[in-house]
Parts: sequence; C-alpha cells; structure tokens
Amino acid sequence: MYQLDVGPMFRLGQVVVTDQATAQLTLDDVMFALRRHVRGDWGDAGVCDRRQFRRARLDGCRVLSAYRAANGTRFWVITEADQNRTTVLLPEDF
Repeated sequence: MYQLDVGPMFRLGQVVVTDQATAQLTLDDVMFALRRHVRGDWGDAGVCDRRQFRRARLDGCRVLSAYRAANGTRFWVITEADQNRTTVLLPEDF
C-alpha cells in the first residue's frame, strides 16, 4: 500500500499557544498537531471529508482540529478564516 504525503492545504499565519496549553502540552505535541492540521487531518474534530473542508473555507469559516497530547490532554488547533492566525488552546480556554 502506498501513502501519499499531502502538502499544506492552507496557511497557518501567526501561531499562538495559550498559557494553559503551554503549561500542559509539549513542543512535540504542538508541532505534531500543527503538521496534521495544515494537511487536513482534523483529528477528533469529526470533519473527515475534504469537500466539506474546502466548502467551509469558501464560506469563510475557521478550521478547527481536535487532538490528544501524549499525556492525554485534549486540545484544539484553530486557524481563522483569513488564515492570519492559528491558535493552539485547551477547550477550557475557549
């Protein structure tokens, strides 16, 4: 079986990590999630169809992914619709 490496689907812009996320996540957790997020792997967010993703971007919606860190902490990665900023945060930061 062959697996293709899909390149970035959009820009992340400025990446911001909240204080609570910084305290509970490792740099490896954050970087791994950002690589997945930008390639259209939304983790546990429930969005699994590329057409839905592209449609959301055309409609001016932000892109949200949900992941779990190595220590089990649940966290989100959100890229704003204008792709100027991506925020890594815990659900309680929202």
